[in-house]
Amino acid sequence: MKFLCIECDAQMTFEEREQPGDGTFGASFSCPKCHRRIAMLANPMETQLVDSLGVKIGGRALDPQPMEAIRTSMIGQDDAFDDASTPMPAGRNAPTWSAESRERLERVPSFVRGMVKKIYAEWAMERGISEITPAVMDRARTDLGLEEM
Repeated sequence: MKFLCIECDAQMTFEEREQPGDGTFGASFSCPKCHRRIAMLANPMETQLVDSLGVKIGGRALDPQPMEAIRTSMIGQDDAFDDASTPMPAGRNAPTWSAESRERLERVPSFVRGMVKKIYAEWAMERGISEITPAVMDRARTDLGLEEM
């Protein structure tokens, strides 16, 4: 993905990336011709998705490797988004999922489903909720600021 300056039709250049520590990240770009600047801000869920996909914001330090896109898509753990690979805190059991909430979870894209399920499970466990229902999912979305997703 490239950003283009609307005024100059020049490719924007990366300036800096910031991670303030609240789960978000920001990146700024500038036009080499007219010096206009833009910034991008990603919320915590977008940040986690970008990081999990291995996307590099702001360019690269190394030259691209032969067939890099294919290689990187084949490298990694098969269970990266598997719930079984995520240990639960001592003395805690993962909450159960109602049939309706499992059905709703099936509509989440498969490549992020495990991560979404983990976020809801952790949210529920922090509040002592033993069963995740659609109502619990709605409350979690509101508490986590994910209504727009």
